[in-house]
Amino acid sequence: MGTDISGFIEYRAPGDDQQPIWFGAHDLSPLNDDVRNYDAFGCLFGVRNYANFRPLAAGRGFPADASAALSGRFAQLAEWYGEDGFHGTTWVTWAEVEAVDWDEPAEKPDSRLHEYRQTPIGLRMTGKSSWSAEFAEAVGLELGEVREWPEGAEWLIGDTLYRSVTIRRRDAVTATGEWLPVWEAMKGLAEQHGDDNVRLVVWFDD
Repeated sequence: MGTDISGFIEYRAPGDDQQPIWFGAHDLSPLNDDVRNYDAFGCLFGVRNYANFRPLAAGRGFPADASAALSGRFAQLAEWYGEDGFHGTTWVTWAEVEAVDWDEPAEKPDSRLHEYRQTPIGLRMTGKSSWSAEFAEAVGLELGEVREWPEGAEWLIGDTLYRSVTIRRRDAVTATGEWLPVWEAMKGLAEQHGDDNVRLVVWFDD
């Protein structure tokens, strides 16, 4: 079973009594098209972190000062699916996103070996594998056994090259990928309300 992300962008501004409160702005779904990208989930929020990043904003929970729009939606979801229906709830501000070093590598190599095939124009990545029967047999792994391989280690087995790779944040959250519309929406709000006054609240379901 896979893991999906949901979320809501909020901004903070003076309310009717002029005290700053959070307001709902955008649902995440139409901005990132519900893309299931585990590398991004791990890099940003520590969920499905197979690539072994230091997460940007993991485990912060549901914000106590959430906007009325978000609080109402979250309460409705909890009623429909139960409080155990989702997990990994957390949030991140635009100021934190702006400060990210996208060239920062993960803390250790990806726990999935990267697979490549030779093509007329060179090696082409075909996927990532947490478990491959072909690879396990070739290197003597027991069923289900997991090992950590050093960066750059590689094995050519048949016509597949298996390689241990440490990826960078920009490999997980690409500059032109599904997170670009999210960042653009947050940046636009930040220009009006300030970087610390815009945040993305997310949660996950399996």
